Amino acid sequence: MNPLIKVAVQAQSLLDSFTQYLSFLAPLALRLYLAPVFFIAGMNKVDGFDNIVQWFGNPDWGLGLPAPYFMALMATGTEVIGAVCLLIGLGVRWVSIPLMVTMLVAIFTVHLQHGWQAVADKMSPFPPEDIDGSLERLSMARQILQEHGNYSWLTENGNFVISNNGIEWATTYFIMLLALLMLGAGKYVSLDYVIRKKYQSA
Repeated sequence: MNPLIKVAVQAQSLLDSFTQYLSFLAPLALRLYLAPVFFIAGMNKVDGFDNIVQWFGNPDWGLGLPAPYFMALMATGTEVIGAVCLLIGLGVRWVSIPLMVTMLVAIFTVHLQHGWQAVADKMSPFPPEDIDGSLERLSMARQILQEHGNYSWLTENGNFVISNNGIEWATTYFIMLLALLMLGAGKYVSLDYVIRKKYQSA
């Protein structure tokens, strides 16, 4: 075997062995990232539940979905309970499924009409058709704030943006949940692992 190929194969083998021991980090990172995302979204629905029910059911300015109270209750419960389950690593594969459904509903009923981008940015892939108008409005808003506001204080922790409300974030969360559906909660730092170890050894 060519010496360079041999070294490459050995290096790959070492990397495979190393990552095998640390494989629990990937699902743990996904869980810890997604848990607060869904918990905050769910608690916002809890705080404004009546408004969420109206938004789910109203065909004029909302989603126009059937059984809006039930749908709002399911969406809220899925996000809050799902977030807790992700955090502690309990039933992660199972809870990923309704959370993925929630993301699909969000994608197809709320965000798809706005295209891909979550934030209007001409340099990002798939900019919306009215990107120039969005950037013009952003520029005008900045001018107004610079003239009539404390702009340095307002932008101290970040610049102003125009929300495009596209599918980018919901799709990202869906893909992360899909990975968790395939990977599970991961070893060591999850109740799924603890329960499995207990009953497999019993």
